[in-house]
Amino acid sequence: LHDVRIEHAKTIRELECDGYAIGGLAVGETHEQMYGVLDEVVPYLPQDRPVYLMGVGTPLNIIEGVYRGVDFFDCVYPSRNGRHGHVYTRYGKLNLFNKKYEKDMRPIEEGCDCPACRSYSRAYIRHLLKAGEMLGMRLCTLHNLYFYNKMMSDIRAAIREGRFEKYRAEMTDSLSSGEDR
Repeated sequence: LHDVRIEHAKTIRELECDGYAIGGLAVGETHEQMYGVLDEVVPYLPQDRPVYLMGVGTPLNIIEGVYRGVDFFDCVYPSRNGRHGHVYTRYGKLNLFNKKYEKDMRPIEEGCDCPACRSYSRAYIRHLLKAGEMLGMRLCTLHNLYFYNKMMSDIRAAIREGRFEKYRAEMTDSLSSGEDR
């Protein structure tokens, strides 16, 4: 499989496209297997053109993709998970349907400046979700999209400032902590 992908990358780079897409990942293989494919294929693509990783996008996948030379992504996670009450924070993913958020008056994520976090508590959003109110799903999706956009902005800043390695290590630790803060 890797040999075929490498040969394909060598072939399409000769076409001098505006950018290059890598697809067929995140369809059942482990994250480590996906990273292995990226490690082997991306070096064969032109470094002066954008690389697009199709349909991949947990926060850690994005950080690891950027580390391996991927420039942009698309993914349904922020909206699909938001519609199911799952929200992303720098400490991992929370399921606001969980009973432990029933009386939690904190925002989804402390310090987040999205409209959901500025105006609503975890408890209220949970209430909306449990009641089947569309606003609950919309607030979760809004927060997730804001989280992703902020993360991408932070990644770009870390690259510009030459501190991406540090950012990657900190975010990997933080996102993997599973702490509910």
